[in-house]
Amino acid sequence: MSRVDAKCGGRFADHDPADFDTAGISPEFTVDLDTTPYRMAGFEDVTFPSRDPKGCALHAWWVPAGPDAPAIVLLHRQSSCRRDPVILLPAGMLHRDGFSVLLVGLRDHGDSQVEDGRYANGTEEYLDVLGGWNWLVGVKGIPQRRVGVPGESLGAVVATIAAGEEPRVAALWEGSAYSNLHSDAPEEMQRLGLPTFLFDAGDFMGRVLSGDDPTSKSPDTEAARLGGRPFFIVHGAADKRCNVHHARDLAAAANAGGTPVEPWIVPGAHHSEAAFLDPVAYESRLADFFSKALGAPAD
Repeated sequence: MSRVDAKCGGRFADHDPADFDTAGISPEFTVDLDTTPYRMAGFEDVTFPSRDPKGCALHAWWVPAGPDAPAIVLLHRQSSCRRDPVILLPAGMLHRDGFSVLLVGLRDHGDSQVEDGRYANGTEEYLDVLGGWNWLVGVKGIPQRRVGVPGESLGAVVATIAAGEEPRVAALWEGSAYSNLHSDAPEEMQRLGLPTFLFDAGDFMGRVLSGDDPTSKSPDTEAARLGGRPFFIVHGAADKRCNVHHARDLAAAANAGGTPVEPWIVPGAHHSEAAFLDPVAYESRLADFFSKALGAPAD
């Protein structure tokens, strides 16, 4: 279950910020959205190391909006990549609203370095996010208070862990994440028709094969460490991949830690589908959240 399709499944091989569509996102997706208004010209292909000692080489797209614009580090789903419209669409929304965007390919995914071919449930990948943060602050000179992080699905798990571990991340937006692997993994196994008692055995074998401890960091624990920083949660009410209770559990953890947040539950939306189902409302909330959290975007 932890193996990564490193080439993004071939589904989005021709996508880039200037040309992408919604075909092949998921069998559950029912929305065919015109992406023309959200396409971004003038993007750059950039590389930088992860923050971890291994220095995994990461590939990303950088789409600047202006010299004084806030910057957003966007993160994709599991076994996906920066070419996925699930992350290209919100990037396009933010860019046309005046934000610079950095679309990062996590390790073992897409064009970025293949470390071991398995994902570690954010316990290693969060350092990739912080590598992007380092690049924005150290190379591009963007003030720390002007850098925010959103993610979808696994990307949201990774973003939440990164924000909890790095107090200088100014704002966090998460979509369709699980709150805790111990509750999500058995639900995923049930969805796949597997007996849930195999979870402990699978966890053990994963540690043996990869050396990773996928339960060493958890989104709910990290959400409790945000310390009142701006936090937004969005989840589809019809999400079968990651039950909607995870959004409420994350909100409860954040609230208990002193970060007030009320999740936006989107009626009828499947996993990571909210931006496609109601793009006007999604863009409005996304841009408004980061404008308030990071300061006014570029004209």
